[in-house]
Amino acid sequence: MADAPTPEFTTLAHPAPVPGETRDEALANPGFGTLFSDHMTVVDYDADKGGWHSAQVGPREPLSLDPATAVLHYAQEIFEGMKAYRQEDGGIALFRPEQNARRFNESARRMAMPEVPEELFLEAVKRQVMADREWFPTVEGGALYLRPFMFASEAFLGVRPARQYKFITIASPVGGYFKSGAPAVSIWVSRDYVRAARGGTGAAKTGGNYAASLVPQSEATARGHDQVVFLDAVERKWIEELGGMNLFFVMKDGSIVTPPLTGTILPGITRDSLITLARDEGLDVREEPYSIDQWRDDATSGRLVETMACGTAAVVTPVGKVAGPEGEFTIGSGGPGQLTQKLRDRLVGIQRGTHPDNHGWIVRLD
Repeated sequence: MADAPTPEFTTLAHPAPVPGETRDEALANPGFGTLFSDHMTVVDYDADKGGWHSAQVGPREPLSLDPATAVLHYAQEIFEGMKAYRQEDGGIALFRPEQNARRFNESARRMAMPEVPEELFLEAVKRQVMADREWFPTVEGGALYLRPFMFASEAFLGVRPARQYKFITIASPVGGYFKSGAPAVSIWVSRDYVRAARGGTGAAKTGGNYAASLVPQSEATARGHDQVVFLDAVERKWIEELGGMNLFFVMKDGSIVTPPLTGTILPGITRDSLITLARDEGLDVREEPYSIDQWRDDATSGRLVETMACGTAAVVTPVGKVAGPEGEFTIGSGGPGQLTQKLRDRLVGIQRGTHPDNHGWIVRLD
């Protein structure tokens, strides 16, 4: 149904939006992922009724689900994470939203779910942003985080793909992702758990992948670290990704290594953007396996000078320390590296309209 006509959106009046004074007070210190805007977009899918239908923008409100709703039993659920940004001139823009739409559909295919037409995905996101354009946080570095998601809404018990789905977008004003506020994050190496194996759902942005990371992430937090890093499921030696971010390793000679997309890690849009920006600088970026032993040895010898984690939520974040059952080691000086900061500044500048967008990544909404 990916090529089906896009249904027309209707708009429902909000009977009780958050008062402006209350909203503005919250926007001065929004945190991350706990404050939500007034509206949501909802589009229904029914395989027996021609596919996608009943698109609307309306008040954000609780969902009513039958106890037999398929997602509660068989986990057919996918989502995206993206942001809308205030521009230097006061306008509003999205960053590479078509890539989110395409990745969303790649996830849908892996989870035996219907594809959302790219035009419908983008229209839902744009309408969500414009409905809540007063919800941009005023804190430095703030943005409007967008969460398009889809789940199986048919009520039945039986192991088969559902025939009914809901595609919804909600918005959350956000500030910084990491609570510690440290200049660089600390990473715990998980030896007991893996995130995904080849042939699994590692490349799909589905909730089960994140559920699998909760125990090891909790262990990392309990040990005083910000994030957990996963190794491959077979040899338990090759670095894959963090609980929700991709990794880059910067060598003393200026070259950069990042783990390849082999179906076990998420193909990050920030990851792809950084590869492009680094190559714009004339840097050698190699997508190749990199082991935990190499990471430790290269950091100890000085061959490795920086490690950076990246994702929509955390943007580009320096990794300062890595610890595991075998001990710990420090990356460079333990703080932000020059290339990490340069690439972060370049990326954020494009997103916020303070740096030229040479790749056509920005989509203005006004």
